[in-house]
Amino acid sequence: MPDQAKPLVSALVVSHNAKDLLFQCLQAFFTTADVPVEAVVVDNDSSDGSAAAVTDEFPQATVLVQPKDLGYGRAANIGLERCQGRFVLLLSSDVTVDAQSVGRMADFLLTRPDAGAVGPRLVLPDGGLDPDARRAFPIPRTLFYRTVGLSRLFPKSPRFGRHNMGHLPESDVHEMDAGSGACLMVRMAALERVGFFDPRYFMFGEDLDLCYRLKLGGWKVFYQPSAGATHHVKPATPEAERQMSYERHRSMWAYHFKHHAEDESAFGNGLVWAQIWGRWAAERVKGTVKRPKRTAN
Repeated sequence: MPDQAKPLVSALVVSHNAKDLLFQCLQAFFTTADVPVEAVVVDNDSSDGSAAAVTDEFPQATVLVQPKDLGYGRAANIGLERCQGRFVLLLSSDVTVDAQSVGRMADFLLTRPDAGAVGPRLVLPDGGLDPDARRAFPIPRTLFYRTVGLSRLFPKSPRFGRHNMGHLPESDVHEMDAGSGACLMVRMAALERVGFFDPRYFMFGEDLDLCYRLKLGGWKVFYQPSAGATHHVKPATPEAERQMSYERHRSMWAYHFKHHAEDESAFGNGLVWAQIWGRWAAERVKGTVKRPKRTAN
């Protein structure tokens, strides 16, 4: 007889020093899930007692403690090996899911065998849609539109605003290139076919890379607004912001080099490299200018 206790959905959470947010995340997941679920938490060498606290508060969760910060991709792959669900909900520790959202995403994958992944209407605390909730792949053309500001000037344009798909209504179900790894339900069978996360991405970009490989494997990725979640993005320290900025741009180049460089000339790849690292340099300068000055006593 089949194991009746086997979960339909496995939530996979990679966490690092985010105990309070992690508690909120798991509490929302366990209390609102309306299908059989499990949670696998990979603790990336936290120093705030997260792992022990989660074990005490959520004994039904599997907690995998790592001896050092492995980055997202490597840590997530360790967690995926322990997930038993038919579907895996990639869930950031700073995301809380709405009631019935887990079931709605699972129902969508159950009724759409061509779907490899589905993402919810992921909003920020102010109620606005998280820009990463629905995205097009960052090919050189869309990257250029973002760099020169055309995507901000014309966010609803099918050409200039395509990266964040502003030309499509937020209230409609639609296919997209990629969702956000902060909250994305993926079919385990699709993961097993195309492979888990590329460990070369330490932070950022691994969700785009995965969705690109899902598309190459013949799967579709969808946006499902009837499922909702909130992304509680917390302010980062200046040091953490610098690291995140570097890793964000490093992953952009890694993604381009892996998936699109062969289709571009050497000159075209040089332009993309200059755009990416030029944006990084501009962010560094902007961050330095905005840094508050110390007042004299």
